[in-house]
Amino acid sequence: MTGRRSLLAGLVIAAAVLAGCASPGTRVVLLPQEDGSDSAVVVRAKGGGEQLVSQPYQRATALVGSTEAPTLDQADPVKLREENKRLFELVPPKPQRFDLYFVEGGTELTPESQQALDGVVAAALARSGADITVTGHTDSLGALQQNDELALRRAEEIKQLLVQRGFPVERIEAVGRGERELAVPTADDVSEPRNRRVVIVVR
Repeated sequence: MTGRRSLLAGLVIAAAVLAGCASPGTRVVLLPQEDGSDSAVVVRAKGGGEQLVSQPYQRATALVGSTEAPTLDQADPVKLREENKRLFELVPPKPQRFDLYFVEGGTELTPESQQALDGVVAAALARSGADITVTGHTDSLGALQQNDELALRRAEEIKQLLVQRGFPVERIEAVGRGERELAVPTADDVSEPRNRRVVIVVR
């Protein structure tokens, strides 16, 4: 999601930057990923030439009708943001993640996580049009099928708590992963409090 937003922002910037140019064309600026990971995009001119853009704030310019590969240069980050302030303001904020933990064997939150739930609700309601994914997990105690069922019940329980606090039910997805994605790797049949959790992602 982050990479797609960055690329989209660069493509929209292209239309804005070249709108007043004497020679019409397309300009693509590759924005850096929030997590620092690598990204790249190939820019193709209609005449057939192409150019790889793979560095943060690298800029490719392709003129209409040109058969040459797009030209590369480096955009100034400060100037780019100043000239496209409104566009950067429209980029959605990055997702927020919350981990809540459960008492062993059931769907009761620990006291600390019961208190933390209010912060989840506040973050979700503060973000206009937010969607929430709730993924339930278990430790490795018990059979695989039982843990799948327990993980889903935990996710559904948190979903209902969020709905009770005013978040729209149609914008919450609840899923269970059982013991498949342990936060703390353990052997089978090990009680580990940090694995008895739900992961809540607010987008």
